[in-house]
Amino acid sequence: MITQTVHLLRALPFLRGMPPPQLAELSRLCEHVTFAGGQRLFDEGAKADQFWIIDAGQVMLDASVPGRGRVIVEALGRGDVVGLSWMQPPYQWRLGAVTGQPMQAFAFDAPAVRATCDADPVLGYELSRRFSAVALRRLQATRARLIDVCASTQ
Repeated sequence: MITQTVHLLRALPFLRGMPPPQLAELSRLCEHVTFAGGQRLFDEGAKADQFWIIDAGQVMLDASVPGRGRVIVEALGRGDVVGLSWMQPPYQWRLGAVTGQPMQAFAFDAPAVRATCDADPVLGYELSRRFSAVALRRLQATRARLIDVCASTQ
């Protein structure tokens, strides 16, 4: 089963080019999961103990805005990573997420991934480099969405 999981993970753009030993380590820390459409994955402030790489479907990231409720910040789809807050203390979600349609994903055990990264600096570097790129794209998308929201209220 691990060999099949390694093969599937290797095909994901986020993990493409990961050294084989580190990819094998990651494959032991995940499982393939399914969620129905409209299912909330997490809320702002809750414990961030997982992250996902979407295999199929869609996830909407949202933020609670006083007086407006939840505002969609970004829509994520196949190949995208859901969840960055697991990487830094206090390990709490800074956004919320809900499936926009049924979703299949690889779910990773964040505390186990953190411990494995501590024990394997190559894996830690590879994931830090990749998640930094995701964080930058996410910040740019959030900024663009906030500009849109502000422009529509004027």
